[in-house]
Amino acid sequence: MPPETLPPTPAPAGPGQPATTASGRPRIAALDVLRGFALCGILLANVKPIAHMVHTGEVTQPVVVASQDDAWLGLGLFVDQRFFPIFSLLFGVGFSLLLDSARRRVPRPRVLLLRRILVLLAMGLAHMFLLWRGDILTVYAVVGLLVLLPSTWLPRWAVAGLAACLVATPLILGSNGLTVVPGLFLLGSALTRYGVIDRIERSARVPAVLGLVFAAGAVPATWLQIRSGAAGTDDFSSWFALAGLLTAGAYVCALLLLLRTPLRPVLQRAFAPLGRMALTNYLSATALVLVAARLVGGSPDDWSQTTVLLIAGVILVPQWLVSTLWLRRYRQGPLEWLWRWATWARRPPLRHAS
Repeated sequence: MPPETLPPTPAPAGPGQPATTASGRPRIAALDVLRGFALCGILLANVKPIAHMVHTGEVTQPVVVASQDDAWLGLGLFVDQRFFPIFSLLFGVGFSLLLDSARRRVPRPRVLLLRRILVLLAMGLAHMFLLWRGDILTVYAVVGLLVLLPSTWLPRWAVAGLAACLVATPLILGSNGLTVVPGLFLLGSALTRYGVIDRIERSARVPAVLGLVFAAGAVPATWLQIRSGAAGTDDFSSWFALAGLLTAGAYVCALLLLLRTPLRPVLQRAFAPLGRMALTNYLSATALVLVAARLVGGSPDDWSQTTVLLIAGVILVPQWLVSTLWLRRYRQGPLEWLWRWATWARRPPLRHAS
């Protein structure tokens, strides 16, 4: 059996030529924009939880977060549970896109994917034990091993059906947060296998209609989230999760529509560099928030929403600048490049060809 090899190195895109990914596949610009947009929202949601690490004695001690009462109001209505569904969906998309590329290039594509997930697990565990126990990469790696990888043996209709069940079940049972990740992974995989992702930028009608549906559902779900939260009823978690998913869907559709307007270059410049270096930026943001927490001082529970926005902005602006400058010279972010090296077990080129 021939050894696994790296895919051919794509030439840099010239004027009028479409950009390509590191695997030589035409780059879908909308995915980079969506990933960067989701990364910004995730940082906003994580600023306070990460900052609580400063007040723990050791990494092995549990983080006790004080009651935030109505902290999920205001900024939280637009952020909490609204962005990680986008990131989770995109993880499933990226997994299936890589599988599709690997099948054309190596004899054992699932071994390559297994290696990729195990490396992600190692990075997640290091992030969790060294910096922040709220790390999501470990969860993604475990779910990838238990759900995504086995799903590659299933027909696409079965993956789509499982995705629907695994997204709906947590909502029905009244749980939220990470319990919907397996379903979102499979949903992203199913959308890719049905060719939806390849056509994601070809139509304005579909995102317009879906966006209206999501928005129409998100408004009453958010109102019920507010009402149940104020009353302290048991159905708060269900409405919280539903409102988050519907709002995330509305965000995605709105961005897809805006990408078909003259704002497309602005959105690409603002979010695509962050999205192309999402792993590097996600991990470095934790360290930067911890530094900011020591500089700001006080309990994160007492920080105003303005403080949270400022901390996120002070982190995202330099990350955007570094990402933009880095990608002018290099094909991938530093951690993305190392992850690719470990995935393919061969050192890929980093610099753009001259």
